[in-house]
Amino acid sequence: MKRFSDLEAEDAQEYVQRAEAELEDSAEKLDLIVVHFQEGDPEDPHNWPRWYRWYLCVFDCYLVFLTTFASSIPSGFAGALAKEFGLSSELVALTITLFIVGFCVGPVLWGPLSEQYGRRPVLLACSIVFTAFQIGCALAKNKAEITTFRLISGIFSAGAHPIAPAVMADVWDVATREKALIYLGFLSFVGPTMGPLVGGYMASAGIEWQWCFWLLAILCGVSTIMIALTHKETYRPIILERKAASLRKQLNDNRYRAPLELLERHTLGGRLRLTLSKPFVMFVREPALIATTVYLAFTGGCLYMLFEAYPIVFEEGHHFKPSSLGLAYLPLTGGAIIMLLVYLAVIQPAYERAVAAHAPAPVPPEVRLAPAIWTAPLFAASFFWFGWTSFPTVSFWVPLMSGVLLGLSTLALLVALLNYVVDVYVHTAATALGALTVIRSISGAVFPLFSTQLFRALNPRWASTLVGCVAVLMVPIPLALQKWGPALRRRSQYLQQDAV
Repeated sequence: MKRFSDLEAEDAQEYVQRAEAELEDSAEKLDLIVVHFQEGDPEDPHNWPRWYRWYLCVFDCYLVFLTTFASSIPSGFAGALAKEFGLSSELVALTITLFIVGFCVGPVLWGPLSEQYGRRPVLLACSIVFTAFQIGCALAKNKAEITTFRLISGIFSAGAHPIAPAVMADVWDVATREKALIYLGFLSFVGPTMGPLVGGYMASAGIEWQWCFWLLAILCGVSTIMIALTHKETYRPIILERKAASLRKQLNDNRYRAPLELLERHTLGGRLRLTLSKPFVMFVREPALIATTVYLAFTGGCLYMLFEAYPIVFEEGHHFKPSSLGLAYLPLTGGAIIMLLVYLAVIQPAYERAVAAHAPAPVPPEVRLAPAIWTAPLFAASFFWFGWTSFPTVSFWVPLMSGVLLGLSTLALLVALLNYVVDVYVHTAATALGALTVIRSISGAVFPLFSTQLFRALNPRWASTLVGCVAVLMVPIPLALQKWGPALRRRSQYLQQDAV
């Protein structure tokens, strides 16, 4: 019997599928009855009512939105926080970035725990702690407390990030899951752009800074109650374990076992050590993963960089009020909405046609790169547009509208490259995405720390030009992956192991 340490970080569900025949043989020798879902089994998440499965997906998308919204809403109270705690501009930025640092820890921690104990209990526990520390932030008395509570909040809020896409994979077929993941990507992008808008209006209305955290506590508290009351367990191996336990009790027959119970499961500590180390071991060995991770880390960092750049351009240059500054982020959301509609109306149907054309063989992963190839130049162009129209003498509408191009291209790159990674590393996708998520979160945490100095030292024109030039250097990445991706896959030891 294999051990979990032999899996090269495959998730438990994939292992159960691969080892099913071996488990059946072992069960027969031990005179055990292996419990599986039967055709039309109402306990199988794939057979749950369609409306309820969509409810779970929409609700989990909302949870991801809420965590990203929580990351940026304090930026609207930057002045109040600086005055209350005696913070420099860098420390005010730190109250935002420390929350994002929590995203570096959470995804690789809560993912494996959800495979040990199920999606629902981990999601519920994370939501309870997340809610509690929003209350802690509202009651903070000094800068040590506010920064510590923000960091812990970020760690526990990140429970939704690996669990939400996992729930979608639990309950949907591949085609429907892709549509659900598009909504997830959209809301994870919109959350950070809505935070400054709401926070800015609250601050301009004279509301105390504590109320941004009280608002989050209320939203998180309601979400926690909804998880407890309405969110079923979706992880199929765990459901089968419970089903086997119920059969043993009802029939007084100890032969009933779920597939996961027949595996020699790693201890929790060993499982966590394996999961925490494997993503980074895999990352340094896979050129395709390095390229996509670096690109997505850069785009994610640029998004959070705008929280420091926009005040310089629009508050200082165009004399926006704090409440009006939040409106500057709406074009980003508008661009993302345009890309969402294009994806659903054009790109996704084209991919479904490709699936039919290649059947029964799988679609080559490089097909996923098409949106990234034509939006990569747009992403770079948006920074030149923003920078060289940021003069106070130029109408603020001109740099403002660069956000449409930036929002459109950022979402397209995010969805296309994430789908590419999932398609390439089918059986080790959780590991690949673990490394990508952590490094992208680090970028989102670090960029705001130097953005203010960069835009003041070089002025917005040359600072944006520098960022745009780096983006130009990354334009060939999707093209290179399209050309050399098949060769890289043939040389990948992880994909060779999958083929065994």
